[in-house]
Amino acid sequence: MKVMILAGGGGTRLFPLSRTSYPKQFLKIGSDKTLLTQTLERFLELVHPSDIMVVTNEEYFYHVKSELKERGAEEAHILLEPTARNTAPAITLGVRYCLDRLGVSEKEVLFVSPSDHIIKPNDAFLKDVKEVVDSAKGDKIVTLGIKPDKPETGYGYIKGGNPLGKGFEVERFVEKPDREKAVEYLKEGNYYWNAGMYAFSINTFVEELSACQPEIFELFSSNPYEELINKFDSMPSISVDYAIAEKSKRVVVLPLSAYWNDIGSWDAIYDVMDKDENKNVMSGDCLAIDCSQSLIFGDERLVAGVGLEDTIVVETDDVIVVAKKGESQRVKDLVEELKAMKRKEAGEHTTGYRPWGSYKIIASGPGYKVKKIVVDSGHCVSLQMHYNRSEHWIVISGTAKVTIGEEERYISENESIFIPKAIKHRLDNPGKIPLEIIEVQNGNYLEEDDIVRFEDIYGRVPDCSQD
Repeated sequence: MKVMILAGGGGTRLFPLSRTSYPKQFLKIGSDKTLLTQTLERFLELVHPSDIMVVTNEEYFYHVKSELKERGAEEAHILLEPTARNTAPAITLGVRYCLDRLGVSEKEVLFVSPSDHIIKPNDAFLKDVKEVVDSAKGDKIVTLGIKPDKPETGYGYIKGGNPLGKGFEVERFVEKPDREKAVEYLKEGNYYWNAGMYAFSINTFVEELSACQPEIFELFSSNPYEELINKFDSMPSISVDYAIAEKSKRVVVLPLSAYWNDIGSWDAIYDVMDKDENKNVMSGDCLAIDCSQSLIFGDERLVAGVGLEDTIVVETDDVIVVAKKGESQRVKDLVEELKAMKRKEAGEHTTGYRPWGSYKIIASGPGYKVKKIVVDSGHCVSLQMHYNRSEHWIVISGTAKVTIGEEERYISENESIFIPKAIKHRLDNPGKIPLEIIEVQNGNYLEEDDIVRFEDIYGRVPDCSQD
């Protein structure tokens, strides 16, 4: 058995916390562990790290690598999608990897899972996974369905048909319904929420890919893994639900016995988190007076609510979203509007994460930008220069090894150094604690593409958009 974890999505339904630059799978929601780490831990109770593949995109590579390292799962395989092409091409790429790089048999069963769901308890979930895998050893594609407990309009549904073992033959897949339809599905009792988890033998997947998606199959069958990556852009952008599951006659649904929540909206966050005596969910520095059944999610500032009922308030350092409970699925419409306005908030946080650490924009204006930069122990920023800006670094914690031209210097807390324009420079952290500095940029152009990179221990290409 191999496990494929899909971690390339850049969902925005939890905006402003989740954005393209830092999506949901890397967030810590109701736990001190990210959703991706929780997913990894579930499957590490079942398989060895070398039996796990994480499919993601190039932008998230170092996020994934860092989480694998923290969990002691460095032997897991990271597969990088050149571009986002949805789940059918991603799974196809993973199957090609299994055959070409891992040398598995075509009878091997592959379990595919999203990386950003809450599932508990683990033992109940793993028991279901084992049953799904056993069912998939024949010629079936087996999916886990969630028995609905309310008329949810934010999920796709699966209609179960004739009984088959512990599950049901899939009669059809259904798009996200309106409320009237969702109420009808709940009453009928043979509909399940589509959780996006599948198990199948490799040969079954290949056969169904050939029958249902000849265009993808042609690329898959005629190209080894390395060449398939180069032709990945040629694949249609389509989910595995549309591409195969809805067309195949081999799909079986087994009910999931564990608790499941895809936390695909702020309403779902409210459902899954602990509540106070007034049924409020409070996270961060929050104060509520005469509020009930509301969610107040603070980041850096005090967030206070008075007389709120059935209200969602989410604060980050650059965006505040206020919504009526039950309407939070429409946050994605808000993000689309921001994209149409070309607002950077639609996809970017003020905090950026890099293989060496992170940076946070504190202030900016015409001709200046101020950042707080954190370089992790033993890491360093690339050797680089800027044509359009100078930089002034002030160390607030740790010790920095600074290269400016041919000179190397060490500066410690309360010390500073100036880097002129068009001079090669690098920032290293040789110490045992994180290095924190304040960087003040001055110049007539302060965007992140004003970087000429000369050396980089992380192997990033010269036109990468940040230090």
